[in-house]
Amino acid sequence: MAPWLTVVGIGEDGFKGLGKNARRALMSASRIIGGQRQLDLLPVCIRGERALWPSPFSLAPVLEQRGEAVCVLASGDPMFYGVGASLARHVPSAEMLILPAPSSCSLAAARLGWPLQDVVTLSLVARPLAALNAHLFSGVRLLLLSNDRQSPAAVAALLRERGFGGSRLSVLEHLGGDAERRIDGTANHWNEPTIADLNVIAIECLADAQAPRLSRLAGLPDSAFQHDGQLTKRDVRAITLARLAPIAGELLWDVGGGCGSIGIEWMRAHLSCRAIAIEADAGRQALIEHNRDALGVPGLQLVRGRAPQALAGLERPDAIFIGGGVTREGVFETCWDQLKPGGRLVANAVTLQSEVTLMNWRERHGGELTRIHVAQAQPLGEFDTWRQALPITLLDLVKPLDA
Repeated sequence: MAPWLTVVGIGEDGFKGLGKNARRALMSASRIIGGQRQLDLLPVCIRGERALWPSPFSLAPVLEQRGEAVCVLASGDPMFYGVGASLARHVPSAEMLILPAPSSCSLAAARLGWPLQDVVTLSLVARPLAALNAHLFSGVRLLLLSNDRQSPAAVAALLRERGFGGSRLSVLEHLGGDAERRIDGTANHWNEPTIADLNVIAIECLADAQAPRLSRLAGLPDSAFQHDGQLTKRDVRAITLARLAPIAGELLWDVGGGCGSIGIEWMRAHLSCRAIAIEADAGRQALIEHNRDALGVPGLQLVRGRAPQALAGLERPDAIFIGGGVTREGVFETCWDQLKPGGRLVANAVTLQSEVTLMNWRERHGGELTRIHVAQAQPLGEFDTWRQALPITLLDLVKPLDA
């Protein structure tokens, strides 16, 4: 089927900035769908019926017109956090023509002289601001698509709170149009000027001397988490995550892991990693919610309940960590059944009873048992001695591909 849907990216320079193909598509379209701002950029000579996106947003007005000559208007590049990406999940590529304009981030990088391949780009449009926390490292350059005019002040406040108050901010408004403007400052001295709703925030991150060092590698300091003592400690956490081996796009179940530290570090390994934390205790649920935001992974899903009952109906995982409830009836069985073929299961045990459970599972399914001993030097009178933490027994299983 020939393309019936054309998605046209339009910039602040409006119709005059469009190429020949985009103009021709708009002139011949029987129906044009977009936001009010984009539709207002079209001249009166465009005769197609104009329609606003419905509220709440839905692609139905486009999909219902399949086979007609339909145009969708989008800001800049429709495939960069835009409606083109949403449409591509429903319309075959052979039926859709996408004609992009420069994205706002491309224009911002051009104005700033920043090589775009060296910049981290994020969208704050209808997304949690807390996701920014995972990207705050000295020397990193960020380009943020603002949600609205309040975003720059909110970003500056977050930077100050996280120890990045010296970071340089540039807010660029109406890029590519006659009203284009740039406002520069630092997070510490951001004075909340009047900002247009359509803006991009550029940040050159600079950590204060006291800012905590939070690497993306597994094994964050225990102090990075709020916890009630039920925390997989730093060295054991690093070993556990090495066995779980996060890979882009994969899903982890963090079953009874206390404050969610394993799931959080799993998601910090790659932007596309996902995790579900299962926790029955209300106090620890609150800790998980705090920690996931503070460490930049607000997308971690919290399931309030006790395994194995709370596992029913969840998406099958690529990996599972069992940090609590090892001896509870049905936990291991349910996790093993739901784990995808080729997936990894890692369970940690402290008590003799839970160790016996791990040994029994190893006899049935193979895998590796590892004993972890960690000791730290601590004062003893005028001298120092080794203080031994409780030893951890770790079971590492890989589910056969034919299981």
